[in-house]
Amino acid sequence: MIKKKRKFSKKEIKEDKLVSFVYKAQSFYEDYKNKIFTYGVVVVVAVAAAYFYVNQKRTDNENAGVELSRAMMLYDQGAYLQAIEGQQGTNIIGLKKISEEYGGTENGESAKIFLANSYSFLGNYEEALKYYEDYSGSIDYFKAAAISGRAGYYASNNDYEEAADLYLEAAGVTEVNAQNPEYLLNAGINLLKAGNKKEAKTLFETIREKYSTSLAGREISKYLALVN
Repeated sequence: MIKKKRKFSKKEIKEDKLVSFVYKAQSFYEDYKNKIFTYGVVVVVAVAAAYFYVNQKRTDNENAGVELSRAMMLYDQGAYLQAIEGQQGTNIIGLKKISEEYGGTENGESAKIFLANSYSFLGNYEEALKYYEDYSGSIDYFKAAAISGRAGYYASNNDYEEAADLYLEAAGVTEVNAQNPEYLLNAGINLLKAGNKKEAKTLFETIREKYSTSLAGREISKYLALVN
């Protein structure tokens, strides 16, 4: 006699599916537990390494800030050689060492700008250029300063077109920079030296219209007289 098939309730079906899922999960765990533990350890190590890296960067940046503030006391006094090399018998290690030891941190990168400026003030333009080019910080003011420093190098070597292009690039880094009128003026002066009066005039007129109260704006009339 054929027995009538028993119908399973929805509850029993759900319970059966749950049992099946748990069984499959256990089987998967048994088959791959070594890999799971391995990958788990890798993730933990990666997270720990990232945490250590971030905290180390923060600490290095803070230390660079302390060292930079000490070196800036000499820089602000115009003692550029001592600012570069540091001062024996004191806790001032100098901009060069700060740049070497803390390069990659924001304060370490900022030190490169002051280091390059110091070399430039001392007439060592090749060394100055090296550090202007090496700057990789994220502060817009220093980005523009690094580009402007490179422009000054090319201007001093009579490469006026390259200098003008770089001054324009510096002025375009950010609109919020009090040095922008000066960058535009220098770009115009170098264009004028390169024989490009038309573009120079455009820049001089821009300064007169947008930055009339700036130092560059107060001097612009004499430059406009050269292109009219």
